[in-house]
Amino acid sequence: MKTWIKKTFCAQTVLILTISLMLCGCDELTASYTDPNSLIYCSEGSPANFNPQLDTSGTTVDASSHQIYDRLLDFDPVTGDVVPALATSWSVSKDGKTYTFQLRKGVSFHQTKTFTPKRKFNADDVLFSFNRWRLKDHAYNRVSGGKYPYTDSLGLDKLIKDIKRLNGYRVEITLHNRESSFLANLATDFAVILSAEYADVLISRNQKELIDQQPVGTGPYKLLSFHQDRYIKYNMHPDYWRDIDLVDKLIFDITPSSSLRLAKLLTSECDAIALPAHSELEVILQQKQLELDERPGLNVGFWAFNTSKPPFDNPQVRKALALAIDRNALIEAIYFNTAIPAKNIVPPTSWAYQSEIKSLAFNPITARKILREQGIEEGFTMTVWAMPVERTYNPNALKMAELIRAYLQQVGITVNIVSFEWSIFREYLTQGLHDSVLIGWSADNGDPDNFYRPLLSCDAIQSGTNRAMWCSAEYDKFINQALQYADIPDRAYFYGKANEFLAKEMPLIPIAHASQYQAYNKNVAGLVINPYGGIRFGGVKKLK
Repeated sequence: MKTWIKKTFCAQTVLILTISLMLCGCDELTASYTDPNSLIYCSEGSPANFNPQLDTSGTTVDASSHQIYDRLLDFDPVTGDVVPALATSWSVSKDGKTYTFQLRKGVSFHQTKTFTPKRKFNADDVLFSFNRWRLKDHAYNRVSGGKYPYTDSLGLDKLIKDIKRLNGYRVEITLHNRESSFLANLATDFAVILSAEYADVLISRNQKELIDQQPVGTGPYKLLSFHQDRYIKYNMHPDYWRDIDLVDKLIFDITPSSSLRLAKLLTSECDAIALPAHSELEVILQQKQLELDERPGLNVGFWAFNTSKPPFDNPQVRKALALAIDRNALIEAIYFNTAIPAKNIVPPTSWAYQSEIKSLAFNPITARKILREQGIEEGFTMTVWAMPVERTYNPNALKMAELIRAYLQQVGITVNIVSFEWSIFREYLTQGLHDSVLIGWSADNGDPDNFYRPLLSCDAIQSGTNRAMWCSAEYDKFINQALQYADIPDRAYFYGKANEFLAKEMPLIPIAHASQYQAYNKNVAGLVINPYGGIRFGGVKKLK
């Protein structure tokens, strides 16, 4: 396999490099290629906006969450522990319902062409940022569509009873009931802190929608300009509160093609690239000037069925479809041995993982038998929706869909493969227009709740992260009970019950947990794989 990869890809690379070099000099970004004070990242797509509160897409998160904003809390990328950020410390009441946060002083917001802050970060910004998504009558709740998929999927708006400003640098959050994953959720990519002062200025100008398109945060970089499908330019935030390395200019060179991203990395047109294809890893390893980092991925790629539609509302039909495909063969063909088969929706690195759960073995004869018994006759037609973008959890959904189509043809089912532009694709999924979809999830924190609720809870249907459109009161009871306990063994018991229930009901078929890779030039220092969400360029520099 590796020999074939080397031969075929090297031939393609020669052609792509030639084209890339011919184009060099015509692009607006050319002047930055040799600038030691600029860092160029070849990203895979354009963000939907610059506020991760509004979008769970990795493309939006990468472009905004850790570049433009900060959160009250962060994750240590090595240990996974929750650590201070804009909150320097916190305390929790004995009943686990009241959290008090001491805020960091002297933190500056960005100064932009259209906004000059007149004060530092304080408690008002925390209240504004959280109340925007939790209060329906908030002045900004409906701005930019009024959907907050991550917080809505977890029901955080219902969980929080009240948020109080105790003083300018002290905030108290009271919950209706104890929830052991609450602090972890405040450290995710989606719990960003916006400027309340900037929001007030935009209201006075009747330009509220600009808060998500021309953002202001406290993060290491401030947005300079954005050209759809071409580039994003950022300037260093000169008053950033952390004492870390920053470059003067950060540029996202938007390059949808994986092979072209690699070509630009090889010619030093990019310093780092997003999502190197698994078929390209051997080529990267052969290059002396490149680094390739790897770590186990906190993710899952899966095939979800729209259980709001018959016959996919029938667990026996879903079981038959699971029996009809060879998951091991799919992993070999799509991931090039860089992923492991999935038994649960959580990966083996999670303490909620259950190795004793048995996956259904490939058995097309039994699959055909069950389908006929359930009234699914020969020639039944269904759709398999395939993501148009590459993701770590599924680097080639279109090819996987083609393989699944061939498997289902053997059991008498005709498959039509459907794909759209990424933003349209996700909108149609939220509307439930699909029969089934190949998609996945990457962890935003190390708590298993980050998989169980966003992917399959009843609340997550309306938020758009539950692609199976599956609602089970019994399942919700298990995962909600797990949150009432602080001790891992107690929580693991209820997640075990949830795992067993999912193996029986099969609203989705877990396929693979894929490794994460980061490719970059050796003159880039400080770039590490973030296991809990978007890429971070704060703390990254170029060696001269």
